[in-house]
Amino acid sequence: MNYVDGYVVPVPNQNRELYRKLALEMAALFKENGALRVVECWGDDVPEGKLTSFPLAVQCQPDETVVFSWSVWPSKQVRDAGMKKVMEHPSMQKGPEGMPFDGKRMIFGGFQVIVDE
Repeated sequence: MNYVDGYVVPVPNQNRELYRKLALEMAALFKENGALRVVECWGDDVPEGKLTSFPLAVQCQPDETVVFSWSVWPSKQVRDAGMKKVMEHPSMQKGPEGMPFDGKRMIFGGFQVIVDE
């Protein structure tokens, strides 16, 4: 079964287009290194909860929107090898100042697919 990486990050509203451009570049880089699919979603109906929610999880500010993303890989092994190459790529050496969001508030994880209908 495939392997999925999931990401949630708050993006300043004024950086929507910068983020979209970066997401397109990263999608190409991920796919070049083995990803089957990359999906980036700009929050549209993301309510703030009292105990848990996407906005709470990433400390979303009033001038930010939650972005929900995932990458699909053929396997965890392909993902591990591909992500190693992605992280070593020169474009990833920009540092936090080159990003249109606060990476310290990003949440992410890898997931084994158990249902795919």
